[in-house]
Amino acid sequence: MITIDKDTDKNTEILGTAINYLEDRGFENIKADTDGFESPKSYIRRGSEVSITPDIVAERDGEKHIFELSLKSKKPRLLKSKWLFLDTLSGMKNFKFKIFTTRGHYKFTDETLNSINLNKTPVKI
Repeated sequence: MITIDKDTDKNTEILGTAINYLEDRGFENIKADTDGFESPKSYIRRGSEVSITPDIVAERDGEKHIFELSLKSKKPRLLKSKWLFLDTLSGMKNFKFKIFTTRGHYKFTDETLNSINLNKTPVKI
C-alpha cells in the first residue's frame, strides 16, 4: 500500500473529522481505514507489490465518491502518484474525486495540486 508518512494520531483525528463532515452532508455506505468502518477497496499495480487504498469512499444519491486527506508529507512524489491514479480511476468509473485538507496544510495541498496540473479545489474541513 502506498503509505505516506503521516502522523498517525493526527491522521486518525482528521479522518474522524472528515467522516463526520460526510455524515452531516448525507453520505452513506462510508468506508474508511479506521475503527468501526469497513476498509475501502485497494488497487494493486500489476507486476509489483504497490497497492493504493483511498482514504475514504462514500456514496450519495447513487454516486460513488472517493476522498483523500491532504497532509504535509516528506514524500510528496508518492502522494502525487496516488492522487493522479485516483483521479484517473474516478474519471473511468464515473466516480467523484475530492481532496480534504485542514488548517496548516492548505499551501502544501495547493502547491501539490498545481505541480501535477490537477484542477481540484480542496475541501477545507
